[in-house]
Amino acid sequence: MKHTVHEVKLKNGARGLLIDVPGATVMSFQFHFRAGNRYVQSKDVYETAHLMEHMAFGANALYKTEHAYEADFTKNGAYHNAWTSDSAMCYVADCADFEWERIFELQRVAICQPKFNNTELEAEKGNVKSELTGYLNNHNRVLWPKIQQLLGEDIYSYWQRLQTISNVTLKDIKEHHARTHTSDNLRFVIAGRLDGRRTRIQELLEQWELERGDRFDLPHDEMKSGGPALIRRKEASNLTFGWSLVLPRELTDEEDDAMGVLNHLLTGTMHSRIYGAARKKGLAYGVFSDTSVGLHDSSWDFGGQVNLETSEKLFDIIVREMNAVKEGKVTEEELESAKSYALGRHQMGAQTVAQISNFYAGRYFIDDVVRDYDKAPEAIKGITTERMIATAREFIAHDAWAFAGVSCGEKEELVALSDKLSTIFELKRG
Repeated sequence: MKHTVHEVKLKNGARGLLIDVPGATVMSFQFHFRAGNRYVQSKDVYETAHLMEHMAFGANALYKTEHAYEADFTKNGAYHNAWTSDSAMCYVADCADFEWERIFELQRVAICQPKFNNTELEAEKGNVKSELTGYLNNHNRVLWPKIQQLLGEDIYSYWQRLQTISNVTLKDIKEHHARTHTSDNLRFVIAGRLDGRRTRIQELLEQWELERGDRFDLPHDEMKSGGPALIRRKEASNLTFGWSLVLPRELTDEEDDAMGVLNHLLTGTMHSRIYGAARKKGLAYGVFSDTSVGLHDSSWDFGGQVNLETSEKLFDIIVREMNAVKEGKVTEEELESAKSYALGRHQMGAQTVAQISNFYAGRYFIDDVVRDYDKAPEAIKGITTERMIATAREFIAHDAWAFAGVSCGEKEELVALSDKLSTIFELKRG
């Protein structure tokens, strides 16, 4: 879908993107604050941010209960939600074009004028407890916070988070909202048919009842190697594993694009080097790899599930292909095929207003950078094997990584797999 992007900087310190999608019948809203778990007053009340997010659509200046607010918000089919991460709290909504201003106003009152109360807090404590307890039964959910901790990130596991729920008071909720929900800490992306509406939207945002404050810095931890760590679950009949390599810097757009293509070559399809080879031999049903870019650190992650009896053969493939990449063994034919796939996925990624919004929001909320959608095809075409190999080699050369797994097996089995991975780095030093 054709669209144009305008960045606006409001007098109250808020910043955001207004994305005009001519002819769109939907409006999409994202309002983002650096207000996640890492910004709570103390780790004793770690679940404060999460609980506040659960209470976000409860009682407010116009509605006495969550049910009343929800009934009015959704009466014409509109959707809303919120999510909390280590660093962020984000409110999202989609609605039909004809009611955009009504929905915009309902988001304002929820974000700016909540009426937090003990009745809703106690109810949400039960809901959050149920949510986190459920995550303990999800092996991937349990696995990746453990890897983050092994690498040095100052976060809590789901079990640790559960222990803090009862400590959170209404005072904690109100304090967190007042300190984090300031106009200077707000970033937004609004997408839809905005022709003739941009000035009106800016005027409305200038009127939001948010105090001035700070745009918080993103958390910055000293990253290191850790593990292997086994999370033993008697009911886990196979191995759910994760392996993360980190670099203490933000990748450039060119490096990120190159790593995206490399991940496609390694695990993206049924004929990929790692996943495809494992499927062909009947070793594993699912293996993935991905690159994440942060302001202070970037990570190269691998994960999947494998039966214990075939795990060593799978990891032999992983080691073999990682060494091949390190040695520069990527053909131009492979590169061109992966670039063609990336171009197709890019074009398919702008079919809806929400997809367009998400293309810009992920990066903008990290460092206020506005990606250029129209230049992405040329950037993909410009990816080289040299850039790809150099970035992968830097991840390996930095030699900061963590490996963990969830299974019913023994720690020795995980150590043996970790030892295989370590040879990738030992060869570098040899």
